[in-house]
Amino acid sequence: MLRRDLLKAAVAAPAAAAAATRQPNIVVILADDLGYADLGFQSAKDIPTPNIDRLAGSGVRFTNAYVSHPFCSPTRAGLMTGRYQQRFGHENNPVYNPRDELSGLPLEETTLPQVLNKAGYATGLVGKWHLGAAPKFHPMKRGFTEMFGFLGGGHDYFKAQMDGEPREYMIPIQRNGESAVEPEYLTDAFSREAAAFIERHRAHPFFLYLAYNTPHTPLQATGKYLDRFPHITDPKRRSYAAMVSSLDDGVGRVMEALRRSNLESDTLVFFLSDNGGPPSANASSNGPLRAAKGTVYEGGIRVPFLARWKGKLKPTVYPEPVISLDIFPTAAAAAGAPVAGLRPLDGINLMPHLAGEKNNPPHEALFWRTGGGVSYAVRHGKHKLVRAAGASAAELYDLAADLSESRDMAPAEPATLAKLQRAYDDWNRGMKPPVFQGPPPPARKA
Repeated sequence: MLRRDLLKAAVAAPAAAAAATRQPNIVVILADDLGYADLGFQSAKDIPTPNIDRLAGSGVRFTNAYVSHPFCSPTRAGLMTGRYQQRFGHENNPVYNPRDELSGLPLEETTLPQVLNKAGYATGLVGKWHLGAAPKFHPMKRGFTEMFGFLGGGHDYFKAQMDGEPREYMIPIQRNGESAVEPEYLTDAFSREAAAFIERHRAHPFFLYLAYNTPHTPLQATGKYLDRFPHITDPKRRSYAAMVSSLDDGVGRVMEALRRSNLESDTLVFFLSDNGGPPSANASSNGPLRAAKGTVYEGGIRVPFLARWKGKLKPTVYPEPVISLDIFPTAAAAAGAPVAGLRPLDGINLMPHLAGEKNNPPHEALFWRTGGGVSYAVRHGKHKLVRAAGASAAELYDLAADLSESRDMAPAEPATLAKLQRAYDDWNRGMKPPVFQGPPPPARKA
């Protein structure tokens, strides 16, 4: 009996050691144009989001969290590189044009999937790319080993054009670079593919970038989701609520795939939105924040942001300012993937801060700029400088006392304003002007 027990122990020991040293899976779930106030844990009253709320309750909820830009593609460029996208001139949304070899994430920049792929990870993109439509920018040439989704900035949720010269929102869905017919509601299809990716790669480390296009326009939902909101009489808000509900179902499906694969303790999950909501376009709500997508006020750049790693990160609220750029170095450090030799990262590895090993704020200051300086902002401690587009002067806010940015403190605190302006000027000197221009605004109807 003793010999048999010793044999069992000898067999079990290597398996236990392997389990203990397994590199964690990394999952990044990105919503598109989600309103700051439109999740249950963010005080939404009319849109239940039980799955995302459960994620928030079992992980770290960042209460001063930002993205690096107030709209789509530049935020994604920062997320994929861990660097302020102004460093390499990616400050606009690229025009969808497969023949345009300028408008996209520069090939000189190293992406998170490239770093993780070199560290032995399977890497998958499900959803929206929006970092260039030319073949050289394709996600499978930027570190992803698998891809299911679309290359442009948005997509119809029910149909695609399979022949001819399709419009951006009607381009074919791709599976690993080949056009694919997708009959399912697109959000549900992305959730299905994300769960399948997890189950397919359950035996070895993986990085899944699940970039939903919901609740970005067009406002389209199935009866299954619309029927959950008979109490919402505004048709626009009802469609938006249905789309957020489909997003919540998708998050639940992904988390269930992790549970079913016994991977919860082996997986670091991030959830965030790419920018603030655009209420006029999709009926989202950013309350109590000022303004919306496209601006450098809080409503454009402050987002719901969660991190969960069961058994490694204690459920808590983290109050210090963080930014989406931090995902790259945090994920790389968790994976043991080397970043030495890369261009300097602007993101910070958050793990020592979340573990209590470091008590200082991760960032001394955070910066934003649009249009090469048409608008810009700086956050330093509780203070924020804002130079809005078309404004004659910079404004100063105390976010600890005035989250809604309603009381300009610049006249009363000129020294603080000057200090933040110098910080921005110093940062801005290291940035490039925009390399490409965004698409022209839609023509107004006569």
